[in-house]
Amino acid sequence: MGSDGKIYKNNVILIIIFILFAELIDWVTSFYFSIKEVNSYLIDISVTLIFMVFVIGLFRGMKNTADELQDNKKRLKSIFDTLDVAIWSHDLKTNTLLITSGIEKLYGYSSEEFYKDNTLWKKVIHPEDHHVLAERETGLSRGEAVTSVYRIIRPNGEVRWIQDRGIPVLDDNGNFVDFTSVLFDITNRQESEGRYRSLVEMSPDLIAVYSRGKLDYINEAGCKLFKAENPNDLIGKPIADLIPAEVLAHIKNRELTIDENFEEKLWFEFKASQVDGKEIDVEMSAMPILYEGRMAEQIVGRDLTQRKKAEKTIKYMAYYDVLTGLPNRNMVRKHLNAALKNGDQELAVLFLDLDRFKIINDTKGHRVGDLLLKVVASRLKNAVRDTGLVSRQGGDEFIILLKGLSKEEVIEVAERILGEFSDGIVVESQEFFVTPSIGISMAPYDGQDEETLIKHADTAMYLAKERGKNNYQFYTDQLHGLSSRKMELENGLRKALEQGQLMLHYQPQVNLETGKIIGVEALVRWQHPEKGIISPGEFISLAEETGLIVPLGKWVLEKASAQNKAWQDKGCSPIPISVNISVRQLQEDRFVDTVKQILADTRLDPRYLDLEITESVMQNSEKTAMTLTQLKELGVTLAIDDFGTGYSSLSLLKHLPIDKIKIDKSFVDDIIHHANQGAMVKTIIDMGHNLQFDVIAEGVEEQEQVAFLMANGCMIGQGYHFSRPLPLEAMENLLLNNSEHKGILR
Repeated sequence: MGSDGKIYKNNVILIIIFILFAELIDWVTSFYFSIKEVNSYLIDISVTLIFMVFVIGLFRGMKNTADELQDNKKRLKSIFDTLDVAIWSHDLKTNTLLITSGIEKLYGYSSEEFYKDNTLWKKVIHPEDHHVLAERETGLSRGEAVTSVYRIIRPNGEVRWIQDRGIPVLDDNGNFVDFTSVLFDITNRQESEGRYRSLVEMSPDLIAVYSRGKLDYINEAGCKLFKAENPNDLIGKPIADLIPAEVLAHIKNRELTIDENFEEKLWFEFKASQVDGKEIDVEMSAMPILYEGRMAEQIVGRDLTQRKKAEKTIKYMAYYDVLTGLPNRNMVRKHLNAALKNGDQELAVLFLDLDRFKIINDTKGHRVGDLLLKVVASRLKNAVRDTGLVSRQGGDEFIILLKGLSKEEVIEVAERILGEFSDGIVVESQEFFVTPSIGISMAPYDGQDEETLIKHADTAMYLAKERGKNNYQFYTDQLHGLSSRKMELENGLRKALEQGQLMLHYQPQVNLETGKIIGVEALVRWQHPEKGIISPGEFISLAEETGLIVPLGKWVLEKASAQNKAWQDKGCSPIPISVNISVRQLQEDRFVDTVKQILADTRLDPRYLDLEITESVMQNSEKTAMTLTQLKELGVTLAIDDFGTGYSSLSLLKHLPIDKIKIDKSFVDDIIHHANQGAMVKTIIDMGHNLQFDVIAEGVEEQEQVAFLMANGCMIGQGYHFSRPLPLEAMENLLLNNSEHKGILR
């Protein structure tokens, strides 16, 4: 190669330096977007910088001597050999090629093969990427620098991604006479970016980028969130059309105060606007990024509409009774505590219990009982009017809070209540007569705190029952302690534990699709030697109040576990048995040890024991979480009973080791007896599935309810439609039939 060749090589080297410098800028940009490739890019950048510094120094110190030129050529060759790039320069006039040895690493072909066939580089391009050649040639012929990305096929069949940076040379007449290309293997980067793009597009959350006040990119989830048909409907549009200006300003201000909690602080909850103008609740985070060479903001967000709706529903259920719409015990206690704190004078608490209601409920069924309670709630509001707060405590118990009334005025309200029930109540063409027994306590005379006032009103109510029912009684010091009825029940319950008066009945839980029994709930019954069967609704609350629930609960747990193991030993299919656990039991320091010991004594596999707790345990979240975690470590299953009747913080609930939730009967009844036609049930089912809980419906009594539950994804039911609670022998026969593959509905 003569002097023209030397000049050609020198020109090529200068072009290469220019190309590598431009490539360095491109690498820096790419580095910002591909964190996973950070190490390899740092290496590439470092190598490029070293190369540039070395080459510049090399040319500065170069002298026009043959020996020095030869020495510099060796150095340059050594640099080219160490770089993971290939350089291809082609003089189209003389058909002269200059190819570095890096071509062999990238393409798998030797330099000699390329010198023999200067079209070989085109032949190895993947067939699907041949369109790049025409685009490339058009740009080069116009004298434009062209960067192309395409795939090549190596001799062994391996496919690699190549980035080809080409710089053309035009003669004085504008003819395309020369070009130089720097070739990089970007396979790892392409695969990484491809995975990133896939993750972004498949993300269920909104991911978008905006700059200069306009949207540059948005994924499919973002289009759905803003109700856009495709990204083109949003890209290029002002971001302020979607996100309030004050939020955008807040994001910008945060960038000026970046600290160690920067990412955490950039989460916002606000109302965003969809393309149709409808506002939705959203949660978003934002961070500055470099996008296509310019500063931009990347936002990640999600729709909070359903969560806000669910939280609103849960908060409503926390303070209102779903059946009657009256405030519940939480609401009345909140008002009572506030009144006491404010020092309100002449404050009265009326504790009301319906006489004979339990008989009606047991003989006519819960549906009739619930309809009756709705009428009762309406009559109580009519009697109290605007002078107080009427609340339902549960079952047939109500509490009425009166403020600012004298004793004489309280008596007037109590007599109006009694008068409201002088006439019968017609439900489904049947007339029922229920009367109220009312106990009254007044602050500050009968107590100065919420618990004492309610307890004393409750005690006075039992006195009203003893005095013939359908009357009211004020609390007096002579009634200190429990009423005679309560004392009688308390003493009797202590003897019941000692004398074997307690027994367990069992109610099956059924797979709605197959009819198979997949679980059993153990329910305690008290067979009093003189009074007969005493309702659990009466003695369980007494056991809670007196602390007897702890030994009673332990007895139930022992009997249920032992019976389940006995059924398994007799050949029944292994299924879990559910046992209700009270708040008082969970508060016992040794409760976890008690469960562990019972499992060991009965030799029952922990997975066949379900412990059902109520939502009220959430009030002591820290201790609850620790206890439930320890129980879960034993291997037992945990369920929330009567879900929806208390208050569960969703943020807490999703972090607790809960396996199941049981929809309360009052909601299941709404499927066919309420205007919302089961909307609440569907909400709870969806919420349970979103939190990855199994969902069980309680109180199923009609086939219509079964169909609704199955249609909405709840596949487990419990209630009179399948079976009433059964004594031991009857339940055992049912389980043996179940083991022979005979479903309870077959």
